[in-house]
Amino acid sequence: MEGGEEILKVMAGGLRRLLEQAALKFEYLQELRLRAGLPFFCQYDGREYGFLESGRMVPAASLQAGHAGGGAPHVVSRKEVKETLEYLSSYSLYAYEEELRQGFLTIRGGHRIGLAGKAVLENGNIRTVRHISFLNIRLAHQIPGCARRLLPYLYEEDSVCNTLLISPPGCGKTTLLRDMVRLISNGENGHAGMSIGVADERSELAACYQGVPQNDLGIRTDVLDNCPKAQGLMMLIRTMSPRVVAADEIGGFEDLDAVRYAGNCGCSVLATAHGATLEEIRGKPAFARIMEEGLFDRYILLGKKKKDTGWEVGHVQAVYDRNGQPMEYPV
Repeated sequence: MEGGEEILKVMAGGLRRLLEQAALKFEYLQELRLRAGLPFFCQYDGREYGFLESGRMVPAASLQAGHAGGGAPHVVSRKEVKETLEYLSSYSLYAYEEELRQGFLTIRGGHRIGLAGKAVLENGNIRTVRHISFLNIRLAHQIPGCARRLLPYLYEEDSVCNTLLISPPGCGKTTLLRDMVRLISNGENGHAGMSIGVADERSELAACYQGVPQNDLGIRTDVLDNCPKAQGLMMLIRTMSPRVVAADEIGGFEDLDAVRYAGNCGCSVLATAHGATLEEIRGKPAFARIMEEGLFDRYILLGKKKKDTGWEVGHVQAVYDRNGQPMEYPV
C-alpha cells in the first residue's frame, strides 16, 4: 500500500497481509474497521468493502449477502485487535489514559483511531475503556489547495467572513476546513496572512502527535489540542490574540455561545456542522437563534458528486450569504 506505511506498521500481521495483497492506493483509503468476531471492512473511494481470506477485496454488500465468491471472509480475531492496539500504543496503552477517556488515539501521521469496549465509570463519568474490541481507523488525508476556489467567498475586503461548512458525515468538511485555515494563515491571492487559533477537540484538524501538528495548518496558526471546543475557543481568544478562530463540528448551545463570544471579540469564525441542507441546520434550536442574529456571513453546503472512478467528496453544492440566499458559484 504505497504511501500508507504508517498504517501498515500498526496493523496486526494478518490484517497487514490482507492490505498488502489487496494492493490498495493509500490516497483512496478512508477508513478501516476492526470488530472482534466480525468481518474486516474498509471505506475505499467512497464505498464500503470487505476482505476475503485470499486477500481479495469485495463490496461489503455482497460479502454480507454471502454472494462474494472466491472464499470465506476474513473475520477479525480478538488477538488481532489486541495486537493492533499494542502497535498503536507502542505497548504502553496505560500511557494513553486521557485519550482513552475521550474514546480515541492519534498516531504519527495524524491518523485517528476511535475505540469502543467496556466503559469504566467514576462518579458517573467515563474514566477509561477496557476490553477494547472495536477499532475505527480514520486515515488523515491532506489535499492542499482544495479550498482555493472558495477564497473569493471567504473575504470581504481584508476581513475573513464568519463561515459555516455544512455536510453529512464523510463529505470532506474537515479536509476543506483544514485547507481554509492553512490558506488564510499563510496568506493567499493578495490577502496578508492572519493569526488563527484552532480549538481541535478531537485532534482531527491539526492531528497533533505529542503536541506537534502532523497536518499543515499554516505558519500563523496556534492549536489547542484535545480541549472541548467551547472552552478552547474562549481560551485561545484570551491568550493567543487570534484574528480568526476555527473549530470542527460545532452543534450545542455551549459551542454556539463560544462562537458568539468570538464574534463579539472581533474574531472571525470558521466552523463546520453536520447537516444535509441549510433548512436542516436552521431547524436545530441552537443554530436557529444564531442564524436569526446573522452571525455567519457564509454558509457552504458540501456533498458527494458521482464521477467515473467513484465519488468525489468535498464537492461544493452551494454557497449562501448571511441571509441564506444562494450566491453564484460554479458548481
